[in-house]
Amino acid sequence: MKTPMILAMAAALLAITVVDHSAAASGKSGPKQQQIAHGEYLVKAIGQCGDCHTPMNEKGEFVPGKWLQGKKLDFAATVPMPVWADTSPNIAGLPGWDREKAVQFFMTGLAPNGQPARPPMPMYKMNRADAEAVVAYLQSLK
Repeated sequence: MKTPMILAMAAALLAITVVDHSAAASGKSGPKQQQIAHGEYLVKAIGQCGDCHTPMNEKGEFVPGKWLQGKKLDFAATVPMPVWADTSPNIAGLPGWDREKAVQFFMTGLAPNGQPARPPMPMYKMNRADAEAVVAYLQSLK
């Protein structure tokens, strides 16, 4: 009588462990994954970073496999602006940026050299949580 009960309890414990391990391995519900998802939302829906940082095809669709890898901008300032950027950099993976400097950039709008980003890049003033989420998402694109 004890053996079937012990076997049932062991099977239940094993099932719970497997389900718990499976959820952890997928990483879909952890805090880091939630932060990356929030950053993805900010980059795609709020900042619309892809419009300037992703090449588009002749139909105006993002080129697959080139998400946030930079492009020649297809618009220009309507008045002379000597610091206008005519290309956007690759921001997928944030090459050349360390995490804290990138977070500070999104919080202050200033690059590590103390200068603002060149127009048309907006001078963002995000709170730390949003800046960290954006950086986590961009770094996840390596």
